Amino acid sequence: MKIALLGYGKMGKEIEKIALQKGHSISFKISTKNKEELDKISSQNTDIVIEFSSPKSAFENVEFCLKKGVSVVCGTTGWNENKAEIEKLVLDNNQNQTKNLAFFWASNFSIGVNIFLEINAYAAKLMQNYDNYNVEITETHHTEKKDAPSGTAITLAETILKNYNLREKWQLVEKNTPSNSYIKNNNIPIFADRKEDVKGKHTTIYSSNDDEILLTHDASSRQGFAKGAILAAEFLKGKKGLFGMKDLLNTNSL
Repeated sequence: MKIALLGYGKMGKEIEKIALQKGHSISFKISTKNKEELDKISSQNTDIVIEFSSPKSAFENVEFCLKKGVSVVCGTTGWNENKAEIEKLVLDNNQNQTKNLAFFWASNFSIGVNIFLEINAYAAKLMQNYDNYNVEITETHHTEKKDAPSGTAITLAETILKNYNLREKWQLVEKNTPSNSYIKNNNIPIFADRKEDVKGKHTTIYSSNDDEILLTHDASSRQGFAKGAILAAEFLKGKKGLFGMKDLLNTNSL
């Protein structure tokens, strides 16, 4: 496939490496330094756009490529308030046009993370029977990550909430916040931290007066995310509609 990389930072470079290893070609490598190149993307020179940019530019990037008739795989988080517009654009196009158009979004493309989410879904079903435990989520990422909490932490919280009736919503919480403030509001607290060169670490903690149960995923490299993004691009070939990691992995319990 001819793949355009929209966002050519550390993740974009890792995706490029995996794509070339798998026999794909790169039609464009676009960053803030050559944003004008975006105008050249078309369905004639590009099969799929893989978008890993920033929360501020993701919506416009994705919208532009879809309107050009090019399907998009997007891993940028922090722009969820606009995602419904993108989904409507795809569905309206597929209803009125003959050309297939697809949009694949995931907060995290790592296969390991998505297995981690499945484990958390199962654990939440078990833990809702024991109200003496408090639940919280911690996430740590590199200092370049702009959004907090991470999209993966939000997905993790939403996964737990679907299977755990002792809490109603999640809440981003500053360090040293008294626990009674979020427990009283029936929230799952998410504690976000930013440190140098941390690829991504997420932990769910169930704690009681007697013990703690910790479930952790700790990424050691960006390769797992890059491989998942390429798998998503290959998965979209010839498809139309809206997709995510549950479709790719054929998991339905999240």
